[in-house]
Amino acid sequence: MSRANPSTVKRLGVYGGAFDPPHRAHTELAQAAVVQLQLDALHILPTGQAWHKDRALTDAAHRLAMTRLAFADVPHAQVDPREIERAGPTYTVDTLRELALEYPGAQLFLLMGADQAKALSQWHEIGEITRLAIIAIAERDAPEMSLAQGHVHSQLVKPVVQADFRQIVLPLMPHSATDIRTRVASGHPLNALVCEAVARYIQDNHLYQTAR
Repeated sequence: MSRANPSTVKRLGVYGGAFDPPHRAHTELAQAAVVQLQLDALHILPTGQAWHKDRALTDAAHRLAMTRLAFADVPHAQVDPREIERAGPTYTVDTLRELALEYPGAQLFLLMGADQAKALSQWHEIGEITRLAIIAIAERDAPEMSLAQGHVHSQLVKPVVQADFRQIVLPLMPHSATDIRTRVASGHPLNALVCEAVARYIQDNHLYQTAR
C-alpha cells in the first residue's frame, strides 16, 4: 500500500470514517469507487477526534491497525493517519485543503455512504468542502436519489449550493459497524461481516466486549 506519486494523480479519492471496526461494506465502497470514478489514488482516513460522534471511539491505534488490515487489498488505496495525528477536532475540510496542496491539479472526490450524506448540509464549512471536492455518494440498493446535472434531488440529501455529485453503485450490503460491535458483545460470530484479518484482530485484542 505505497503512496502514489502526486505528479501522476489526476483523480484522488478521499474516504474518511470511524472504521470502528472497518467492515466489508467499507471495502466494497472503496473498491467500487476506484473502478467507477477511475481513481488514480484513494486515501483512507480513520477519524481522529470526531466532533459529531456521541460516543467514545475505540482507541485510535486499534482503529488504524484494523483499517490497514481491511483495505490492504484495495487497488490504489493507502491508509492515511493524518486525522488521527491531528490535534483537536477532526474536520474533513482541513484534510481536503491539505490534499489539494499535496496533489496540485488533481480532482478530489469525497466518498461517503447515504447515511453520511443525510447530514451533509450540517458539515463544518460545507461550502468550502463542495468547492474543493466532488461529492461521491454510495447507494447500497435500489437508487433513492437522482444524480442529474451535478445536483442531488432526493428526500435523503438536501441540495447543497454549487455542489457537484456523483453516484457510486453498490450491491445490497446491510452491514453496519454498530451491528458488528453488538454481535461481538453478544458472543456471536462475525461470519463474513469483516475480513478474516480484522476478525482475528478484534478477537486477539478483546475489542467490543461490551455493547455500545
